[in-house]
Amino acid sequence: MHAVGCLALTVARADRAAEFYAGVLQFQTLGERAVDDGAAHVRVVRLALGSECLELREYTPGGRAKPPGERSNDLSFQHMAIVVRDMDRAYARLRAARVRQVSTAPQRIPGWNRAAAGIRAFYFRDPDDHNLELIWFPRGKGAPRWQARGKSLFLGIDHTAIAVADTARSVAFYEGLGLRVAGESENWGPEQEHLNAVFASRVRITALRASEGPGIELLEYLAPADGRPFPDDLRESDVAFWQTSLVGSGTDGALLRDPDGHALRIQAEASP
Repeated sequence: MHAVGCLALTVARADRAAEFYAGVLQFQTLGERAVDDGAAHVRVVRLALGSECLELREYTPGGRAKPPGERSNDLSFQHMAIVVRDMDRAYARLRAARVRQVSTAPQRIPGWNRAAAGIRAFYFRDPDDHNLELIWFPRGKGAPRWQARGKSLFLGIDHTAIAVADTARSVAFYEGLGLRVAGESENWGPEQEHLNAVFASRVRITALRASEGPGIELLEYLAPADGRPFPDDLRESDVAFWQTSLVGSGTDGALLRDPDGHALRIQAEASP
């Protein structure tokens, strides 16, 4: 696979979700299409932020609402990291919109963590309870394009992060699809606990990249080890469902599952 493409979220109401992403997070609405898969009618609203894209997928008939109580160390956890130019301004905007916070406030990665020192991050949820992250990169961290001059507050999607049970197993799977390891770190301490709301957490983080598109970040919780398994009955129409598109050779439209259950959609070529 030569690129990571659109991220896709199942939502209960596409209009409500699109209003949130466009009105609060400054995504642009590109258009929509309808898909009938034989079992359901799917309304797909396509959005963009910077060079990255997001699809909101509303199913009729709809599936199950997202069950309450998911934590960042549950294997069902997935989020996308939205890069901001100014963390304080972005956080104030979210507060004004009364978003549901996961983090107590934006957190700065401490200096002892050389791989991520100075990065600021904040976890929150969208109207359907999907996990999202704001991330700010100091100079020397992240892609150079995140330091380009401009006026936009929200810049693009740096990566999607997924909880995994075994980093080595997941790295082997994703390397088999053509991605490569682009960075590693291990995070713990009060900043991590205030970020993810998981007490005494210690997280092994492995960043994977294709040649193009956002990254896929593996989060292995070394502690606590009480995360819930990925639900084996999760369906595409359920609001908890995410899918990440991979662009390259393969059966167009095929749906794969990684070793922990996260969904990947194969695209023969990038969508317009």
